[in-house]
Amino acid sequence: MAAHGGLSLVQAFVLAVLQGFTELFPFSSLGFQVIVPRLLHWGLDQSSPQFLAFVVTLHLGTAFGLLVYFWRDWVRLLVALWRSLVQGFDRVRTDPDQKTIWLLIAGTVPAGLVGLAFRHPLGHLFAAPRLAAAMLLVNAGIMWFGERLIRHRDEGIPKMRFLQSAGIGVAQILALIPGLSRSGVTMVGGLAVGLGYETAARFSFLLATPIIGAAALLEVHKLKAGGHGLLVPAAVGFVAAAVVAYLSARYLMRYFRTRRLAPLAAISAAAGLVFTILLALGA
Repeated sequence: MAAHGGLSLVQAFVLAVLQGFTELFPFSSLGFQVIVPRLLHWGLDQSSPQFLAFVVTLHLGTAFGLLVYFWRDWVRLLVALWRSLVQGFDRVRTDPDQKTIWLLIAGTVPAGLVGLAFRHPLGHLFAAPRLAAAMLLVNAGIMWFGERLIRHRDEGIPKMRFLQSAGIGVAQILALIPGLSRSGVTMVGGLAVGLGYETAARFSFLLATPIIGAAALLEVHKLKAGGHGLLVPAAVGFVAAAVVAYLSARYLMRYFRTRRLAPLAAISAAAGLVFTILLALGA
C-alpha cells in the first residue's frame, strides 16, 4: 500500500482502529498510538505537527462515532438547553435534561481551557513510549482505586453537583499524558460522586464528545501544512475510528450493566507490563 506523507493507508487504518477502541475502553488511545508504531518499527516522526494533526483527526472520528451512538440523547439535551436559555434557568435543578446538559457544560468548559493551555507543552510526550507504557500501569491503578469508590447505588447524573462535574471534566487533562485513559479517569470520577457503572460510562462518553471534537477541530488544519499530503490517510482513519468508536460505545454500555472496571484494569496493567518489557529489551 502506497505511503502518503510517510504514513501508509494500512498504518492509518491500524492506528484508527486502536484509537476508536482504546479511547472508549479505558486503555489510553494516546498511549497505544505512541507505543505500537515504535514496537512495529514504522519509523514515523511521532513528534511532528503533522502526525499529531493526524492523531487529532482520529479523535474527531471518535467524537463523530460517539455523536452517532448518542444522537437521541444529544437531541434531547440540546432541546433542553434551548429551553433553559429561552425560558430562564428556574427549572435547571428540577428538569433532569436541563440539569444534565449544564453539568456537561460545567465539565467541558474548564477542561477545554486547561487543555488549550497544556496541549503544546505535552506534545513531546508522543516521543516517549517507555513513559506511555509505565503510565498504562498507573492507569490500571487508578481504575482499581475506582473500584473502592463504588457505593453500590446509582444517584443518577442529575443528582450531581456542578462543582463535581467540573472536577471530573478537569481530570480529563490527565489524558494528555499518553498511557492515562480519559474514559478511565472520568468513569472513576463518576463512581466517586455516586454514579453506577453504566451511568458513569454514559456520563464519560457524553462528556468526551464535545471536548474531543473541539480539540480536533482546532488542530485538523495542520494536516495540509508543508504539503505533507496526509489527507487521504486521515480520511481513512476518520471513518475507521468513527465506526470502531460506535461499536465500542455500544458494547461498553451493555458491558457495564452487569460488569465492573476491575477486568479492564487488569488488561491495562498487563499491557503496560508487556510493553515495558518489550521496550526495555529493545523490541
